[in-house]
Amino acid sequence: MNQKELAERRKNKRFLAQDGAFAVIGPEFTKLGQIMNISRGGFAFRYIVTGSQGIGAVEADIFLAGDGFYLEKIPIKLIWDLKVPKKLSNGSLPMRRCGVQFRELTRHQRIQLEYFIQNHTLDRFKGFKKGEPLTSPQNLPSS
Repeated sequence: MNQKELAERRKNKRFLAQDGAFAVIGPEFTKLGQIMNISRGGFAFRYIVTGSQGIGAVEADIFLAGDGFYLEKIPIKLIWDLKVPKKLSNGSLPMRRCGVQFRELTRHQRIQLEYFIQNHTLDRFKGFKKGEPLTSPQNLPSS
């Protein structure tokens, strides 16, 4: 499947995450990586390979270094996990890139996710104006 076909399959627009956005996934938080992009439906991140490559995660946490933003216990499903070629990785450590899909989010998690997309991505979410409250029912994504 090429990039165009993949983009057409996506239901939600992806936004580039700002520097300092990280995710922790896996049983007992075994994979820590930098979030590359995020949407209402999931996110992609890259991580340094340590130990086994298997990700048996059912939850993830998203946080911003030095910011205080922390979204915890997000139910997820692993969609793909690929090796990053050495020529594309920064450094000599083996890297992988992973994509996850959000499962059923709580109302609070949806609000925090919308806040993250609006305030901590490089391509601002076009459905809101910066600073607009995200708590009104019309601003929440449909379940």
